[in-house]
Amino acid sequence: MEYKVLEIKQSVFADNDREADALRADLKARGQYLLNLMSSPGSGKTTTLSRTIEVLGAELKLAVMEADIDSDVDAATISALGAKTIQLHTGGMCHLDAGMCKQGLDGLAADDADLIFLENVGNLVCPAEFDTGACKNTCILSVPEGDDKPLKYPLMFSVCDVVLVNKIDVAPYFEFSLDRCRANVAMRNPNARVIPICAKTGEGMDEWYEWLREQVSSWKA
Repeated sequence: MEYKVLEIKQSVFADNDREADALRADLKARGQYLLNLMSSPGSGKTTTLSRTIEVLGAELKLAVMEADIDSDVDAATISALGAKTIQLHTGGMCHLDAGMCKQGLDGLAADDADLIFLENVGNLVCPAEFDTGACKNTCILSVPEGDDKPLKYPLMFSVCDVVLVNKIDVAPYFEFSLDRCRANVAMRNPNARVIPICAKTGEGMDEWYEWLREQVSSWKA
């Protein structure tokens, strides 16, 4: 499937939160669910998205916005799976705000999509500072990064509704405790749901798929 590359600009809108609320209201009116997916580089965002598309693509109409400072590597990977895709270049910005997200949605032109993923720029700092207008936020924390990251990057884990603990298959080779990770996430956000997964093998992914199904259904109700 073909995709296009869009150079987006940081919004000059003075009140990003108000613009984000307006975007969410528009998505609600259209019955489209937008999920903001954030993480460090190499944590497995694209692999997680790829497996999700392979499983849910037959049930839901999916679309993806890939945000990067440069390159179209991820867009090429996702587009090959059949999901409508757009590559967003941020021009050096390490995050997306609501205005930039709206530019991406306009360029994506996926008015029939049930579920749209925004794969945000890879880092645990800047993306957490800006409301993109998404319905919910998800963060991927990979086992090699360590179970202490919720303590070191508090805002990221405070704004996320779901934390996917990826690469759980290699936990025995790292000093990583899932119990300690859950406790650290709860310190920042007691309402966040922690789902241990291995996107590569599919371990634990069924809980993630079911959460997405529930979210889309509830949003459309």
